[in-house]
Amino acid sequence: MPTQASAGWILGIDPDAYSNRSGRCLTPLVLEASQEPGRVRASTLVVLAMCAAVAPLATDLYLPGFPAMRADLGVSASAVQLTLTAFLVGSALGQLVMGPLSDRFGRRSPLLVSTAVCALAGAVCAQAPTIGVLVAARLVQGLAGAGGMVIGRAVITDLVTGRAAARALTLMVTVMGVAPMLAPLAGGLLSGPVGWRGMLWTVAALCAAMFVAVLAGLRETHPRQRRAERPSVLTAYRTVVTSRAFWVPTAGVGLAFSVVMAYISASPFVYQNVVGLSAVGYGIVFGITAVGLMATGFLSSRLVERVGPVRIVGTALTVQLLAALVLVVLTTSHAPTWLLPVLIFVAVSTNAAVIGNCAAIAMSQVREVAGTGSAVVGCVQFGAGGLVAPLVGMGGEHTAVVPAVVMAIASVLGFGLSRLGLGQSRASSTVTATP
Repeated sequence: MPTQASAGWILGIDPDAYSNRSGRCLTPLVLEASQEPGRVRASTLVVLAMCAAVAPLATDLYLPGFPAMRADLGVSASAVQLTLTAFLVGSALGQLVMGPLSDRFGRRSPLLVSTAVCALAGAVCAQAPTIGVLVAARLVQGLAGAGGMVIGRAVITDLVTGRAAARALTLMVTVMGVAPMLAPLAGGLLSGPVGWRGMLWTVAALCAAMFVAVLAGLRETHPRQRRAERPSVLTAYRTVVTSRAFWVPTAGVGLAFSVVMAYISASPFVYQNVVGLSAVGYGIVFGITAVGLMATGFLSSRLVERVGPVRIVGTALTVQLLAALVLVVLTTSHAPTWLLPVLIFVAVSTNAAVIGNCAAIAMSQVREVAGTGSAVVGCVQFGAGGLVAPLVGMGGEHTAVVPAVVMAIASVLGFGLSRLGLGQSRASSTVTATP
């Protein structure tokens, strides 16, 4: 594992910034100790994890029902695909709206409204008579469902900072990362008994459960006094956009999520057509990778308060880069195909240690406008994933080269940007300590 100094440089942090040479109270990019001792309560973390998981579940749970949906509605496959695109677009744009709203009106009320609208839109989806109604309802569902993700990160930033925030965000992101990997398996089990409309009713029920959980288990974490001191929306976005220290870890979130989305999008073809697994075998390997993500996220959350998020991210990025590069070599040679799942497992699992910690690092830079900062982090994450998903199919269904190259490029960019992005300026690697 890298030393504290070398790991700090990996993230573009000047290790000397830990010392207060100018007499001012300065802290490094990562607040290495929580300035608000304690942890996020388990009940709160469960509610936030539900909020984070619903949107990915709504994205992937109904995928096995696409063929039946196309037949029942009498439309083309591309028209059915629009229902997924509409949700992703809504999720990306919705975060940009819900974040500033939560800075202005608090966290709890906007989250209650967004979950209620998400559930209602889900009910419309399940009963949609035409593809046009379904696409429109999915867009609204994505816009509203974005509140769960963006406000969840802001709530954690309200409550804790530094290592405690990194721990809580890693646990939340682990759930969010595993959800889209398990959702197709759950959808496959539901497709026969309940059909595609039943799967969409299931999504609506999950949104309703999220509303109840927020109503019963989440208190307001952004008090009126802090809201009264809030900057305008434009000022808040200007604060985020002009914060150089915010953008490197945010880009790290997007690039790490790109690796996950490249895997999710390509895995059915790579594992079944290239590796030669059966449908059952594919489900088993897919599930093992999900378990790897969970294990890595849990391990990261346990180590972060003792080791620190900087060292964890540095180590995870190094392992991911090596695995992705070896994967490219294997796919372009005549290596045994059974080795591919092993390298994919390593490259994907490490993201549970990258995304949550990078999100904590980014959010620590814009804590005064946490909702807006969370919105930008989420938009970058979903935007990057949306761009990557269609790329992995460019090589066809019988090769793993393109997915491997896409994963490797994302890994190289993430590792390189984290090393060079902030290293050009020592001044940018310090921020005034949050009172």
